[in-house]
Amino acid sequence: MSLIAGEHHPSILVIESDELLAQHVSLDLQESGYYPVVASNVALGLHRATEIQPALIVVDRMLGGESGLTLCRHLRNQGNRTPMLVFMARDTVEDRVACLESGADDYFLKPYRTESFLQLVRLYLQPTDRNTDQLRFGELVLDLGSRCAFRNGRTIELTMKEFDLLRYLMEHPREVLTREQILENVWGYDFLGESNVIEVYIRYLRLKIEVEGEKRLIQTVRGVGYVLRES
Repeated sequence: MSLIAGEHHPSILVIESDELLAQHVSLDLQESGYYPVVASNVALGLHRATEIQPALIVVDRMLGGESGLTLCRHLRNQGNRTPMLVFMARDTVEDRVACLESGADDYFLKPYRTESFLQLVRLYLQPTDRNTDQLRFGELVLDLGSRCAFRNGRTIELTMKEFDLLRYLMEHPREVLTREQILENVWGYDFLGESNVIEVYIRYLRLKIEVEGEKRLIQTVRGVGYVLRES
């Protein structure tokens, strides 16, 4: 089956040095109606990301002697906001934190499983809300059309999951949200075992929306979760 990238066949960049795995992933994506493009190393992956502007990037953390996280950091530093998923062989806290701190939106734990992987892909490529409305909390504004935040005259660029998390918090101001509620409503599926993914993303948001001198807005409710309210 031959597909052409476009509105009905979103392009997905797969950066994988394991040729057999790359072929397997590519075939699964193609059979599911996506348009896969494969790159085998960081340099080619960066080139393809600029060239085709994919709807989603899937990258292996280990690319021969290179790290896929290097690619994630480079793209984020360039201002690229494409959702990025990372294949990982280990699921330690350190690995998850390193993955998310690189700018990746999520990870998929090996061994590769077709249905679980495609479920995650569909989660990130589901139609986005192009609503041009805004959410406001004090001087913090979240624009749902541009998916950017604004505070005290500055524009705050957000990754996909940062936007989703901040939106959920701003849709429930002054309401204490449990970790379970946040995982279910922002990530939409259960993480395996104990995960500090929420804590990592809360820290990212605080660094972006609470610069020096500004009031803290995202409060920790110890043992429960988080709440958006002024301190």
